[in-house]
Amino acid sequence: MSNAVITAVTNQKGGTGKTTTCENLGIGLAREGKKVLLIDADPQGSLTVALGFPNPDLISVTLSDLMMRVMQDEPAFPGEGVLHHPEGVDLIPANIMLAGTEAALVNAKSRETVLKQVLEGEKKNYDHILLDCMPSLGMLTINALAAADQVIIPVQANYLSAKGLEQLLNTISKVHQQINPKLKIEGIFLTMVDGQTNNAKEISRLIRDTYGGKIRVYDTEIPRSVRAAEISAEGKSIFLYDPKGKVAEGYRELTKEVMKNVQKARKHQLDQLR
Repeated sequence: MSNAVITAVTNQKGGTGKTTTCENLGIGLAREGKKVLLIDADPQGSLTVALGFPNPDLISVTLSDLMMRVMQDEPAFPGEGVLHHPEGVDLIPANIMLAGTEAALVNAKSRETVLKQVLEGEKKNYDHILLDCMPSLGMLTINALAAADQVIIPVQANYLSAKGLEQLLNTISKVHQQINPKLKIEGIFLTMVDGQTNNAKEISRLIRDTYGGKIRVYDTEIPRSVRAAEISAEGKSIFLYDPKGKVAEGYRELTKEVMKNVQKARKHQLDQLR
């Protein structure tokens, strides 16, 4: 197994389905036989709760502890703090302590690459590492972008969500230029799409027209669904909760698209080395 592909799932706007995507794409990849580590990089701990740990503040070792250790030049132990989920993914959880860590990052040396150093010891144990970023462009999100190989951007099919994309793309571009030259945008995809409304179709077309020339916009769109909204407290994926529903189908398709693109990129790298 070569080093994991590290993917940041990010959008500075809240409510775009980042956590749901991180969870279901991660479990989708695990269902395809991949070894997957999910990282909750949001002090709200939404991904931790979604994966069945309802009291993040009671977890003894979280991402905050691992990052503080790097900042204090203490050794990290691979596998430490990793929780296991019955659907075959691993998780490094987060809780409110991470907000304090973000404040501490401001004065840390190599402050943009603390998370990258945490992941260094884990990369060889996994095929995929997915980072669930917080809805802001602060220090934690910059750390996630500095550690990642690629970015997936979930966008809700409404006007404000589409408008906020510019700022995020500028930040990604800056990180690419100044900190992490290998960072690329893997794709944008639409979530919570209400197929019945003209507005959603209009936004979908707008995003494809505006960005499709430069950035991949996935064919897969995740439909709006009450059942998908219910799973956040269930501790299990949409594949178990509503396996025959449209949302599960959407995440299966997204998983396939992501895997196909990773294979293509790897083949391209190998061809260049020959």
